[in-house]
Amino acid sequence: MNTIHGSLLLFAALGLLSEAAAVDTSEWKCQTCPYPKDGKGTTGYVDVGIGTVSDASARFGDHTGLQKDGAHLVLGGDVHARGPGGYYAELFGNDLGLDSRTIGGRTGREGLYALRLGYSSIPRHFADDAVTPFLGNGGSVLTLPASATLQPVVLGLERKRYDIGGTLIGGERWTYRMSLRRDTRDGTRGLGSSFFSNAAQLAAPVDQTTDQFELATAYAGPRVQATLAYQASRFRNDASSLTWDNPFALVVAGATQGRLALAPDNRFEQISGSIGYDLGHGMHASGDFAVGRMTQDAAFLPSTSNSVLAAGLPPLPAASLDGRVDTFSGNLRFTATPLEGVRLSAAYSRDVRDNPTDVRSYPQVATDMFVTAPRSNTPFSFWRDRFKLSASVRGPGTLRLAAGLDQDNQDRRYSEVVNTRETTLWARAGVRPRDDLSLALKLAHSERDNSPYGVATWFGAPENPLLRKFNLADRRRDSVGARADVNFSEKLSLGLTADYRNDDYTDSVVGLTHARSANLGADLGFALSEQTQLHAYAQVEQVRSRQGGSQAGIAADWQAQTQDRFEVFGLGVKHVAIADKLDLGADLTIARSRSEIGVTTGVNDLPFPAAKTTLDGFKLDANYKLDAKLSLHAGYRYEHHRAEDWQLDGVLPTTLGDLLAFGQQPPRYRVHLLRLALRYRF
Repeated sequence: MNTIHGSLLLFAALGLLSEAAAVDTSEWKCQTCPYPKDGKGTTGYVDVGIGTVSDASARFGDHTGLQKDGAHLVLGGDVHARGPGGYYAELFGNDLGLDSRTIGGRTGREGLYALRLGYSSIPRHFADDAVTPFLGNGGSVLTLPASATLQPVVLGLERKRYDIGGTLIGGERWTYRMSLRRDTRDGTRGLGSSFFSNAAQLAAPVDQTTDQFELATAYAGPRVQATLAYQASRFRNDASSLTWDNPFALVVAGATQGRLALAPDNRFEQISGSIGYDLGHGMHASGDFAVGRMTQDAAFLPSTSNSVLAAGLPPLPAASLDGRVDTFSGNLRFTATPLEGVRLSAAYSRDVRDNPTDVRSYPQVATDMFVTAPRSNTPFSFWRDRFKLSASVRGPGTLRLAAGLDQDNQDRRYSEVVNTRETTLWARAGVRPRDDLSLALKLAHSERDNSPYGVATWFGAPENPLLRKFNLADRRRDSVGARADVNFSEKLSLGLTADYRNDDYTDSVVGLTHARSANLGADLGFALSEQTQLHAYAQVEQVRSRQGGSQAGIAADWQAQTQDRFEVFGLGVKHVAIADKLDLGADLTIARSRSEIGVTTGVNDLPFPAAKTTLDGFKLDANYKLDAKLSLHAGYRYEHHRAEDWQLDGVLPTTLGDLLAFGQQPPRYRVHLLRLALRYRF
């Protein structure tokens, strides 16, 4: 739509200029206009071809639909139609020969109405080599075969989205909008289960549907702009629970099966709105709000599937949670330019999540084997207020200065900390000392403190009184960021970035005590000639942290150090081999990551093996124009991925005595993708 509007504005401007200056436009030609010169007719293109994948890989096919080896159809296109009276229509499709296909259409009349319809599919693939002894995978009941055998299990989802909507323009200033969207997810995904000290990985069914509806109106006047909308969402899970046979030796009578509830059905409704008002004299005020309610009343499962224990348990206090959460989000903003080159702004926002669900006591059975003390549901709630003040000034020459104060206050219910207060001061400067050089620097300092740190008693197991959760603990944070852009010539430009952040959790003994990160980046653009352009980038990031732990449950008696490092390098080139005939492009990507964890307990501790990931990718594209309407596209892609993860390497289904695992190994693949397609334009 932006292309349409931009083209219409361009045509209008050219028309005015032609009348004013009497310019003869009869010989003018638009080589990139999406529609015929007279604004009527049909244009578009269709792609048809074939592609092939050298090797099967779930990781390579995740999101792309290229998980299988062998040939696949390359099919897509885009068709535009224009008619009298501002009528337009468009039909488009991408990757129609793959599971990751997208198809949609739009139609309407400029200034009157617009309609749209769309469909997309996104495949998810989680593992190539997972196996399980269970039968019935993909269903809600998993059983064990008569003999101990393993069979492959597919772990993956298919997400489909259906979208329909429309816009009606009522007069000069009013717009009405309606949309309806359905998302479905079908497949299986991994889920952990346990019987006391033994655990098993299960293929849990996924059969979910989310319906969303929105009805909105908008007003755009010369000084006032406003919107009002109603949104509703309903989530339905047709696989509400999972039952599985106990694959381990029977320890407690009756514990032959386990059962878990999966995501429950729920609803959400919200009314939202916004308004902006031009006060004049360089001042503008705006605000928005959203008031919503979430509800969940899915039926409870029984306390246990163990019939021996069930006979002695009290009944559940209710048939369902009958849960409710009320939400509110509001923002107010004010900007002013009292003097030339001076801009002031202030903002206030409030977010509320109020959970008035009744608190009830529920009988508890641990892993369908042992009756434990009753537990109550915890209706967490929070209230968050944020204030922001900032000012920016144009200094002498090219100097630009800005500074601000941010305040973040949070109050919580059912939390170890009732309230936290965080204050951030920041300053930013930018200058262009020369026409070919620009520099920018930003500094920030923040401090967060809290009310007295308590001990949670509503989770059952007692907490260490010295434990401090990182999102609740006192923290001091300092950060600095810098950027430099240099234009050595019209053909060569370079950008450099650097960021550093240091976090100190000053009062934490058990928990995260320190973290810091550093990031360096560079990007290069080089026009070797009018026919050849080169671009390159590189980025290195390192994150380090320290954590204190306690085996005895009081003072810290062990320390953990974590170091993560990420490196990415890319190089690309575009080359016009034959003017208006043959275009070539190539891209190279190299990525590395490394994660190291060391634990110190006072004895001769060895660090965990390093977790590593390498990714090497190369793309080559060629477009050859056969004639004015027909062109040939060839593409080649190579990707080599290798991961080393001590949590998965060598862990087969029965490697660990107390874990029945899928046995999946870290992804390792080497894939070649080749595509050849014809594009016909009309």
